[in-house]
Order: sequence, then structure tokens, then C-alpha cells
Amino acid sequence: MKKLFSMFLFVIAFTVITAGCSRAGSNESASNETKNDGKVNLSLFLTLGNEGEKKAIEGLVEKFEEENPTIDIQVNLPGAGYEDMLRVKMAANDMPDLFDTHGWSQLRYGEYVADQKDMDWVQHLDPALDQILKDKDGKVYAFPINQAKDGISYNVNILEKYGIKAPKTLDEFMTALETVKEKSKGEVTPLWIPGGENGNIAQIFDELATPLLITDEENSYGDQLLDGSFDWSKYTPLPEKIKEMQEKGLINEDVLTAKPQQATELMAQDKIAFTFVAGSLGPDATELNPEVKVGTMPVPAIHEGDKQSWIGGERYTIALWKDTKHPEEAKAFIEFMAQPENVEIMAKATSAPDPLTNVDAENYFSEFYKEYEDIKVEPYFDRVYLPSGMWAVMSTTGQELLSGALTPEQLSKKMGEEYTRLRSQ
Repeated sequence: MKKLFSMFLFVIAFTVITAGCSRAGSNESASNETKNDGKVNLSLFLTLGNEGEKKAIEGLVEKFEEENPTIDIQVNLPGAGYEDMLRVKMAANDMPDLFDTHGWSQLRYGEYVADQKDMDWVQHLDPALDQILKDKDGKVYAFPINQAKDGISYNVNILEKYGIKAPKTLDEFMTALETVKEKSKGEVTPLWIPGGENGNIAQIFDELATPLLITDEENSYGDQLLDGSFDWSKYTPLPEKIKEMQEKGLINEDVLTAKPQQATELMAQDKIAFTFVAGSLGPDATELNPEVKVGTMPVPAIHEGDKQSWIGGERYTIALWKDTKHPEEAKAFIEFMAQPENVEIMAKATSAPDPLTNVDAENYFSEFYKEYEDIKVEPYFDRVYLPSGMWAVMSTTGQELLSGALTPEQLSKKMGEEYTRLRSQ
């Protein structure tokens, strides 16, 4: 009897598990199908990270579904697992109906996306994004939720206190760092780097490589970087300058262990003057201390006579899978997201500039974006000029430089070796 009862429990358990797996499987495969209730089900994968961003997109999806009751949007925000998930989907040619290209609309995802050039929103695209989201044939690869303008964040009150103007050149930046160290008597970190996550070190090298090697006419090596003939000794001045900052005590002593999460509290306590940390640093620090004001500025020029640059272009986007079974419904959602009031919602939630000319969204850094509105946005250096895999090399070599394991010359040599190896793969 006990044996029969055990078998009965096993059958019930197996039935429940099988039913549960069946439901999960149907949800997973429903991304390109029509539900039994007659609704079109679309999958939306995005890299939005913080809670404010997530709340904003979820609210807009809910609004869209209310206005379009025959369409159901499945929002997926996998965070750090996003890239791995999308690589698997690319390999299987089973992409989400709508997805974020997060800076790789052409180089990584280009063959998977449908052209959006005939959509209404394109006529309002900020020209600064043309070289990022359009190719020479006019194909438009993705709708930008916002646009990236990366540079350097700074504590406005500290600069005012010490009589420092936002520096325009690297020499001025070095002088500003030295002034902060001297006048604060070491109480304020001139340049704070959260190198405990070494990608933040790579971010600095990536941003500064553009003014060193691209934007100045007499020191522009874009063609050589693209054809593989670049002399990597010309990269050495960048690690030399970073090492100089460290040796002069202009960088936080805990650079190799500091975490990005510390930036908000340190900025709120007026312990940081400059940092390459961006995103929600400003509003988050001001929420902790309403007296604090965080500014943002373009990357300083390195060569005499050159101009500053914003680095970025594409940040969060919505691309349309070329093989979606419901292109019209997917396009309807993109056009909905492109409505001025919705663009403004996302610009505020992400503390980033809006991407369209028919929108003038205000966010935490708006006054600074307007101050530097004539500064050109240059694309991320690694996304244009380096082979896939070089971001990891910049991360590790930068960390080794700051730990003393590599000299600036050795760093450049290693960068060149890895650049050659990865180009050949």
C-alpha cells in the first residue's frame, strides 16, 4: 500500500513539474507568436540597469498595451547577462522582436536588424547620431532611446571653492588635479577611479585614446588602426600620463580595489573632485546631499589646437529583428517610444540627452549639455578602431600599469600584440 501511495505521489509530482515546464516553454517560445487569446506577443530585451530606468520603461510598456490592447510586450531586463543571452540568440538566429544594441548596432548586430529609415521618427534624429546609427547607404539600424555623451564628471562646489574652471585641455586638467590636491591638503581626491572593476580603467583609456589618436588632424591614425599598420608606440603617451597622475598622488590610493558603488557617497561628501563615473551619479549624490552639485564636461583635448570631444553616440536603443513575424506591431511600439513625451520620460529616467530634434528634455545635466552643445560627439574608440576582445585587454593592461606590473612602454607593446592577434581571428 505504501509503495502504491508513493507511486501515486510521484505521478502527481511529475505531472505538476511537466505542466510547469510546459508553461515556461510556451512563454519562452512565445516571443514571435500570437497568443491563444488573439494577442500578438512581442519580446523586448533591454540593457536598462537602475531602478528608475526600469520603472520608466515598464510604465511606458503598460501605457502602450493599454492603447494597443491586441499587443502584449514581454519586457526582459537581464542586466549583466544581456550580452551572453544575445550571443546565444544570434547563434541560433532566434532574436527578440525588439532589442537593445547597446553601442553595437552596426558592428555586432548589423546583420540581424531591419532598416528603420522609412519610419516617421527618423526625420527627427539628432544629426550627432548619424554616423553611429546610419551607414553610407542610409540604413538606420536602431531607434535611440537616448544618446551617450561621455566625458568627465566633476564636483561643481569644489571647483568653485578652489577657483578652478572646467579644464579644456589635458594640461589644464593636470593643473586642476594638482590644485585640488594642494588646496584641499589631501582631503579631496583629485581624480577618483573605481578600478576594483577594471572595466572602469578601460573606460578612461578608451575615452582619452580619441583625442590622442583621432581628432587632431596632425595626429590622426584612424586609417592605420583600421588597416592594421598602426605603430603602437604612439599610444605610449596615454599610459605615461595615467602613471604620472598616480605617481603625483592625483589618483585615489585604493584605485585597484575601489568600487563604482562608492562614488555616490564620496561625491555627496565632497571627497571627489573629478571622476569618469557617469550615469546617475549626479542625481544620486544630490539626493544624499542636496548641497552637492555634479557637473559634466567633454573629454579634454590633448594636442595643441585641437578641440574637446564628447565620447559616445549610441547608448540605449531599440532595434527591430529583421525576421520578426510581427514587424508592423513592433514598429508601432518603436513609433510610440519616439513620441516626444515618451522620449522625455526616458531622457529624465536615464539622466542622458534626448536623441531627437523635436524634443527638448530636461534632466540633471541639461545645463551642461547645452553649455557644450557645439562639441562634437565622437564614437567610442574601441567600437570603431579595435578588434573584438580589445576591451578586456585595455582593462587588464590598465590595471597592471597601476599595480606596477607593466611600464607604459610595456603596456603599449602588449596592446599592439593583442591587437594583431585579435585582428587575425
